[in-house]
Amino acid sequence: MRIGVVFPQTEIGADAGAVRAYAEHVEGLGFAHLLAYDHVVGADPKIHQGWNGPYDLHSTFHEPLVTFGYLAAVTTTLELVTGIVILPQRQTVLVAKQAAEVDLLSGGRLRLGVGLGWNAVEYEALGQDFSTRGKRSEEQVELMRRLWTEETVTYRGTYHRVTGAGLAPLPIQRPIPVWFGASSARACRRAGRLADGWFPMVGPGPKLDQALQAVRDAAIEAGRDPAAIAMEGRVSWNDDPDEFVAALRSWADVGASHVSINTMGAGLASVDDHLAALTTAAQAAKAVAP
Repeated sequence: MRIGVVFPQTEIGADAGAVRAYAEHVEGLGFAHLLAYDHVVGADPKIHQGWNGPYDLHSTFHEPLVTFGYLAAVTTTLELVTGIVILPQRQTVLVAKQAAEVDLLSGGRLRLGVGLGWNAVEYEALGQDFSTRGKRSEEQVELMRRLWTEETVTYRGTYHRVTGAGLAPLPIQRPIPVWFGASSARACRRAGRLADGWFPMVGPGPKLDQALQAVRDAAIEAGRDPAAIAMEGRVSWNDDPDEFVAALRSWADVGASHVSINTMGAGLASVDDHLAALTTAAQAAKAVAP
């Protein structure tokens, strides 16, 4: 099981030097990957009365693909993972281009996690239809994979039209791995049909067992090998190393290929505090993935 970290989007601040120092340090600690959340804009609670989303316009979010272009130059082994990019609120061909560029600049270290998102305010701001996001995402993934592997593409879909066009340069990975965020039964089935891997939105237990079965059943129906679909869990850091190791082991026991350690929300006051916690976590994790 490969162990990485969740980039502390909402707590790292706006200092580019801190972003660089964080990535360099976690790579030096031996973590396998860095996973970044995505939001383009946040809603203003003063305008959107009754707003109860987990983030708003005061929540800091570095744009993942631009940030990864920067981190590609200051790291050498760290896999760069979007977990997830909200794909249907973005232009498909542009995402394919940006992802191909990050993959090229990083030497083939991009893993593109995609999902649907929940924030209709953000969709409106980006000029995209919130109600069709699920159906469009499936077409988007199909088109991106063709753009990453074919010199020239002609595509006719319900939502996309491309006539004799292609990306140059192409990415190193052809195609770039596409992972899906999944919580609903429909999203799990979509992951089973289409994804290289997936991010469950629940931890080990009965709900994850149901989600795993939905992914596997959909994969078999699509003529795919369920065992070939990787899975990444997430563990929140706390000050109890034994509890932390037990959480990592619970993901290993259900067959996770990857897990990310999330230090956000742990009461850490600075980037140095996040890195100190990850230093301890890296030592503890050796009991699970030496």
